[in-house]
Amino acid sequence: MAQLIIVSLIWAFSFGLIKRHLGGVDSTFVTAARLGLALLVFLPFLRVRGVGQRTLLNLAAIGAVQFGLMYLAYIESFRYLRAYEAALFTITTPIFVTLFADALERTLRPRALVAALLAVIGTALVMVKSTDLNVTLTGLALVSCSNAAFAIGQVWYRHVRTREPALRDRDVFALLYASAFAVAAIAMLIKGVTIKLTAPQVGTLLYLGVLASGLGFFLWNVGATRVSAGTLAVMNNAKVPLAVAVALLVFGEKANLPSLAASLAVLGFAVWLASRRS
Repeated sequence: MAQLIIVSLIWAFSFGLIKRHLGGVDSTFVTAARLGLALLVFLPFLRVRGVGQRTLLNLAAIGAVQFGLMYLAYIESFRYLRAYEAALFTITTPIFVTLFADALERTLRPRALVAALLAVIGTALVMVKSTDLNVTLTGLALVSCSNAAFAIGQVWYRHVRTREPALRDRDVFALLYASAFAVAAIAMLIKGVTIKLTAPQVGTLLYLGVLASGLGFFLWNVGATRVSAGTLAVMNNAKVPLAVAVALLVFGEKANLPSLAASLAVLGFAVWLASRRS
């Protein structure tokens, strides 16, 4: 649980940084740069000796979906959405997490689903006061695709780790970043992107690649193996009110404080509900 909270705080700064410094930079380049830096962080720890071929293929596929496809859609959405809109429209992620987890395990957890729905309601309390309802459907569709890819990846990783308890996360995580980077690099090459960066843009990419992506995704997937599917679903929305708070205090944007407080209260109750024993 602690890992998920720490990462949520780190990610809360990402939305404003991307919109402020990288809004005009090609999305495939930003994706490739972030994932390339994350790969460099974990490459020295890569140890795949003794890991089965099927497990390696599963891990590579997880990285391609959870990080590669997710980022391509997510970064592209900033062409159509403001920073807080991109953050707020991630509210569907808990629903995807719950549904994919239940489908994978061939079961139905009503409490987890209710907790995920509460998380959506809690985040919507912020959205009602902050979001321009005339936002383009293209941006919303891109964020929804990103949410689905991220949900599939973390549930899939949790499933693989449950079946492979002896597997050490740090030994294999570079493989996830490598496959994700390959997806982004191919997309960038197809577009024929050329980039010139300013100093603030380079600094932002370093923060996003090393901290938000490299360390953040590692801690998130490790944390995902240590909580219930319901708690994992709910924690996917913890970054949303935090991102609004960061936008208010750091980036000078405006938000409705009563709505933000109500959102945090509902999210807290949802986490408690999801983590309760039957």
